[in-house]
Amino acid sequence: MTSSSGATGIGRHFEKGKKIPPRRRRRRQRRQRQPGLSTRLQRRGGRLTGLPRSPPVPPPAAMAGAGGGGCPAGGNDFQWCFSQVKGAIDEDVAEDDLRINLWHLEITDRSFNIVDIKPANMEELTEVITAAEFHPHQCNVFVYSSSKGTIRLCDMRSSALCDRHSKFFEEPEDPSSRSFFSEIISSISDVKFSHSGRYMMTRDYLSVKVWDLNMESRPVETHQVHEYLRSKLCSLYENDCIFDKFECCWNGSDSAIMTGSYNNFFRMFDRDTRRDVTLEASRESSKPRASLKPRKVCTGGKRKKDEISVDSLDFNKKILHTAWHPADNVIAVAATNNLYIFQDKIN
Repeated sequence: MTSSSGATGIGRHFEKGKKIPPRRRRRRQRRQRQPGLSTRLQRRGGRLTGLPRSPPVPPPAAMAGAGGGGCPAGGNDFQWCFSQVKGAIDEDVAEDDLRINLWHLEITDRSFNIVDIKPANMEELTEVITAAEFHPHQCNVFVYSSSKGTIRLCDMRSSALCDRHSKFFEEPEDPSSRSFFSEIISSISDVKFSHSGRYMMTRDYLSVKVWDLNMESRPVETHQVHEYLRSKLCSLYENDCIFDKFECCWNGSDSAIMTGSYNNFFRMFDRDTRRDVTLEASRESSKPRASLKPRKVCTGGKRKKDEISVDSLDFNKKILHTAWHPADNVIAVAATNNLYIFQDKIN
């Protein structure tokens, strides 16, 4: 109960030691006797009436965040409370790419280290962990990738510390194509299991590869994302774009995959028909129900209509994050400071 001079209504009568007026008391008793009031909403004067009273909203000073983290007016009055915090107690920031830690939902002050590739002498460090994911159906199996382009599959049933992998996936490098940038562009930036659990997909700088978990020697599919950038690796190294971390994703049936590129382009590959398409996320194509037109990059010679020269690509516009709805043909791509959502026009 507030004690400020601005108290109104029932609180004001209690404040002055008065009783609730009979008319207001009868109104409240009548409202308590009537069931189902929450389902009979009437809009009067721009307000919803007939609902039970909500708990008092705290003053602005008590709201989390300077921008007012509460729900908008008229929405559900969620009240958030603290649940857990996981991580180191001290404020030191640890370098969180040489180890993989497993957290228990009910233990918040420590984690269980399941992979540790930190050498005794840091001068002997040759690779770092770049991505990790659990198997969608076997909770004891997980994979992690490295900056050397390798993938290790581990089984937590074998030992508490998975310092020995169960399977090792690596594609032999062609000596004739080796260059100064070979190790950099072979670093895996993302790894994703298929929904079926039989395959996994990895993304390196120039390509997406699909691996069968039963075959470790080489991928069963290799899809070139932007092979036309191979001649631009020197400039991409100088502007640090060569270190960009692109993600990849599956559609709900594992029949297609998607990943991002530069110039706000994103690529889609149909695994059944082996067809691929390049699409662009832009404001120009953001009209309702407007179809996306395929884009093509010209690498040399005479440029055709609707083609864009590789020299005209904007490397500041990049799609690093992509997501595909698990059941429907709905995709989301993050392009710089915009999130674009597209859906199948048939639906």
